[in-house]
Amino acid sequence: MNRGADTLVVTLDRLAHGRTGDKGNRSNISVIAWREEFWPVLVAQVTEDKVAQLFVSRHPSQVKRYLLPQLQSMNFVIDDVLDGGVNSALNLDSHGKSFSFMLMGLPVETPKAWKDRLAGPR
Repeated sequence: MNRGADTLVVTLDRLAHGRTGDKGNRSNISVIAWREEFWPVLVAQVTEDKVAQLFVSRHPSQVKRYLLPQLQSMNFVIDDVLDGGVNSALNLDSHGKSFSFMLMGLPVETPKAWKDRLAGPR
């Protein structure tokens, strides 16, 4: 999508919602489209590279994306981002659950025509 007069940049939470879990030193974040028509934009823009960049301060060793097109959903598995795991970390908030909030703030470019169909605050 080419940025211009016909596009609008919004946060990911306007197009999708997230679910998160953690196990040991691995976090997984699911991104689920609010509408079927949002799915192609999510696939094109919410990539392994962008998620790795978003979590660069956590030093992930790997970010892997799994697509579930029939559900208009994707799951990211992010390795080595939980300071050794919830029970091992001295960090007060190293639970993977807080990471979906970070991901939902990712900027995404959408068609301006979608403005009234987006979720969340306008």
